[in-house]
Amino acid sequence: MPSLKDSVAVIDAWPVDHASTAVVADDGRILASHGETQRSYPLASVTKLLSAYAALMAIEEGAVDLGDPAGPEGSTVRHLLAHTSGLEFDQHVQRQRPGKRRVYSNAGFEVLGETIAEATGMEFAAYLQEGVLAPLGMEATVLKGSPAAGAESTAADMARFAAELQRPTLLHSDTVAEATAVVFGGLDGVLPGFGRQSPNDWGLGFEIRDGKSPHWTGSANSARTFGHFGQSGTFLWVDPEAGAACVVLTDRDFAQWAVDAWPAFSDGVLEGLKTLSRA
Repeated sequence: MPSLKDSVAVIDAWPVDHASTAVVADDGRILASHGETQRSYPLASVTKLLSAYAALMAIEEGAVDLGDPAGPEGSTVRHLLAHTSGLEFDQHVQRQRPGKRRVYSNAGFEVLGETIAEATGMEFAAYLQEGVLAPLGMEATVLKGSPAAGAESTAADMARFAAELQRPTLLHSDTVAEATAVVFGGLDGVLPGFGRQSPNDWGLGFEIRDGKSPHWTGSANSARTFGHFGQSGTFLWVDPEAGAACVVLTDRDFAQWAVDAWPAFSDGVLEGLKTLSRA
């Protein structure tokens, strides 16, 4: 059985110029890392995890409520976070009635950012910086564009965020538990890069693994695993059953290489975690 150190070193064989990874225990310890963890990469849609966390903070602070109207008619903040507002992927055009289908939407997260900015009187990037990034010491992370896909970060910074997701300090643990459980369960939808899923379960900004197949996480990842991947070749998952999280950042866009490499990598990490626990 491979060691965790050997399992993460597999990224050296990937068809990328640069890759960085970190495995984070639920107590915040870095169990293993590989690559240039201080190197900055575009996060693409992994940005949504940061933006969702800021939105949850705005909800806890009372600036907005999950039931507040936002987006197209009949849509709420909850719908936007759960990709059920009906908005198209990248256009502010409504394709479905809210709550009827899982329509993965960058446009929905942009509306979410606008809603929070209006409610708090702060630009969304500033709200994210002040509320989430600065308190967690994520000094290398910056939102330069869309709340859906415009952040850049390092594996070291995202490891801090992965630790926060496992043992929240900025939010109440019940808030994070609600956000990482299925919302509007049973809805069909398309998981970008992996096709139609029935159901295509999602939480409040966090994708839920459940029994999805094919999937970007490993076959050994538990159904409770949550996280996100990005088209820039990035991902972050948290597996509560394993008591750990994994961050991977690369400089090659998502394509078939990632479909082939990521699940096997995640399975290797989980095997390495078992080896570590027996040591």
